[in-house]
Amino acid sequence: MSEISVRAVAAGDRQRWEELFHGYRTFYGNPRDEVVAERVWSWLGDPDHESNGLVAEVDGDIVGIAHWRRFARPSVGQTGIYLDDLFADPAARGTGVGRALIARLQQIAAEEGASVVRWITADDNATAQRLYDRVATKTRWLTYDAQPAAETPATTAG
Repeated sequence: MSEISVRAVAAGDRQRWEELFHGYRTFYGNPRDEVVAERVWSWLGDPDHESNGLVAEVDGDIVGIAHWRRFARPSVGQTGIYLDDLFADPAARGTGVGRALIARLQQIAAEEGASVVRWITADDNATAQRLYDRVATKTRWLTYDAQPAAETPATTAG
């Protein structure tokens, strides 16, 4: 395989990005949803939105995507980089695409003085975990999701 290059997502990447984004969603059991794809693409193109995108290329062909954002770490008074999504074309898996995308995020973190690059993965995604165990340290933290409140509680005068 040729060398993998990683760069910021660009307007001309839309079609291939969307193919990979739908592949990512399918991998995690989410249905194809054009509204979601349109929304995420608009975020990636908006310099005022927190979401950023990277693409990995081999010989000019996009073979992987990553979405990331900066986050505050109040407990340590620092900023980190959060990797939201990472996906490689199934035909390119095992060739270093994921590693290259993570390495670029590590470079961005170093350039910006961020203290960590952090992400989560599904507990049954053994293939990804093999890579992650080689490039990062598994933490002791568990992740919880709470649903938004059904209604806003009434404010009481006090």
